[in-house]
Amino acid sequence: MEKDSKYKLSFTGASLRLYESVKVAKAALDQGITDLKKIRLDGIVFSSVKVKTAITEFREIRYRLETLNPQQLDILIHGDLISQKQIAFLAVCKYYSFIRDFVIEVIRDKTLVFDYKINESDFRTFVNSKMSNHPELETYTEKTLQKARQVIFRILEQAGIINNSIDKIIQPQLLQPSVIRAIVEDDPGMLRIFLYSDRDINDIK
Repeated sequence: MEKDSKYKLSFTGASLRLYESVKVAKAALDQGITDLKKIRLDGIVFSSVKVKTAITEFREIRYRLETLNPQQLDILIHGDLISQKQIAFLAVCKYYSFIRDFVIEVIRDKTLVFDYKINESDFRTFVNSKMSNHPELETYTEKTLQKARQVIFRILEQAGIINNSIDKIIQPQLLQPSVIRAIVEDDPGMLRIFLYSDRDINDIK
């Protein structure tokens, strides 16, 4: 699992955006396009009212999809709804190390001690704990961090990691064998974002 040198909070420009992610990936497959930047030029449009918002969403979705390998993209396009959500979430965690670390170090660690409730304070505690290794966090305004918190919980809800963004109850994760294989053959450690223990991951490997 690669660790980015800096935390990006650009995910505030787009939540999970499953429908749009599948749309872009399918268009690339159908047209035989490997450079996803060209999809935007080929007339793929989103439902966003504002052009600037649509451009921002497309950019973030493109970056996420570019982290997926062909096997993972195939599941995103052709899989069942739950599997599609899981692959979209995988792409989010592969691109944004901030979200990945929060899920693994806060949410997953809670489940390992049978604590299934996320508190508002958990996010702030996580941010504070990362300040020394990620000084870029100090450059973000309180408003930006608040937006990041809101979007993260929205993404977690949309991906089925928590029940909703109000109660924030962590949900058990069940992955199809095809999804597990697509992750393990790429990076087994990424199973941690689906709350797998290290022991379970070693058993699968």
